[in-house]
Amino acid sequence: MSDAAADSFRPHRRMRRWLGPVFGAACFVATLTGVVVLTVLMGAILAAALSGPPHSPWHDLGANLRELSALLGRLLANRQSSDPAVAGYHVGVIGSLWLLGLVAAIGIPVGIGAGVFLEEYLPAGRIRRIIQTNIANLAGVPSIVYGILGLALFVRAFGVRGLALGPSLLAGVLTLGLLILPTIVITTQEALRTVPSSLRQAALALGATRWQVISGHVLPAALPGIMTGTILGLSRAVGETAPLLMVGAAGSLLRAPRGPLDRYTALPVEIYNYAKEPNRDFQAVAAGGILILVVLLLSMNAVAILIRNRFRRAR
Repeated sequence: MSDAAADSFRPHRRMRRWLGPVFGAACFVATLTGVVVLTVLMGAILAAALSGPPHSPWHDLGANLRELSALLGRLLANRQSSDPAVAGYHVGVIGSLWLLGLVAAIGIPVGIGAGVFLEEYLPAGRIRRIIQTNIANLAGVPSIVYGILGLALFVRAFGVRGLALGPSLLAGVLTLGLLILPTIVITTQEALRTVPSSLRQAALALGATRWQVISGHVLPAALPGIMTGTILGLSRAVGETAPLLMVGAAGSLLRAPRGPLDRYTALPVEIYNYAKEPNRDFQAVAAGGILILVVLLLSMNAVAILIRNRFRRAR
């Protein structure tokens, strides 16, 4: 470095010396803030769930755990009711499992397929840029907009009676499938970009076809990143309320759905209905439903993470 360049950088040495620790401290505070807020939120939900009788002191961990497990067991076994003592989420949990399974069966293959096509088959050009821009824009669209689209497209079919699905489970599944599609497509493309091009070139040099390269080498290598996208998409879908309310999810239903064309409700919808009740006894019921939803999300994420780690070790 020349003397002139050294002189130009010398006045900033002291600033660089203390800006590094300050930036590290700011990142630590930001991380700690998120952890603290999440801890306080979960503590408030647990306190609300345990607010009803019999109430045990906060330090009596064993009694509180037994009380909480009894509450969650009752909520899972009982159906929706206007009496908080016997109200539950049995129908909503089954409806959410139906939604989760069907959305995964429809949205994941379509999203991964679209991402593979855009990244591996569609050549760079104006058409690809237009599609990429629209997918990126769709990822930021509010969920209520997808609910309005699902109402017009799936529930009413733009007024065509023969194609209208009505307020059925399938209409909710297709709406949530559209909701998670941009997330899965974008994360699939990002995961495919992390695969070295040398892997593709080596396979092609050995005589493999393009499909053999993608299915046998590129997709397995990118699968951990793709699984991250599916986790994010399904987690968003299972916790959504606004789109389901728009496409006709029942606020009160006493019979669980038995097929894709049945009426349905979902766990977030029932939580919303209990939370807006004026009776304060429903606060414990709503808090218990939130805990059930959190457990469902954590269980689903844990399974997806185990699958992702297994494929990562296999590489």
